[in-house]
Amino acid sequence: MAYIRKFKTTSGATGVQVCYKEGSKVTRTVHVGSASTEKGIEKLLKEAQGIIDAGKNPLFDLDKYNKK
Repeated sequence: MAYIRKFKTTSGATGVQVCYKEGSKVTRTVHVGSASTEKGIEKLLKEAQGIIDAGKNPLFDLDKYNKK
């Protein structure tokens, strides 16, 4: 299972990490970055979600229905 973790850094910025958990233990952590503005934090959260989504396979191939 993967989840996004937000935390305060010592400089006062907000850090974003993707943590992978097996059972009750965190097995891997990927640091996405840190930002001090809301816009920067939103960008990091979208990037973190992209990292999580990259490891998933979609249930349906919607591209074949979107062809024009």
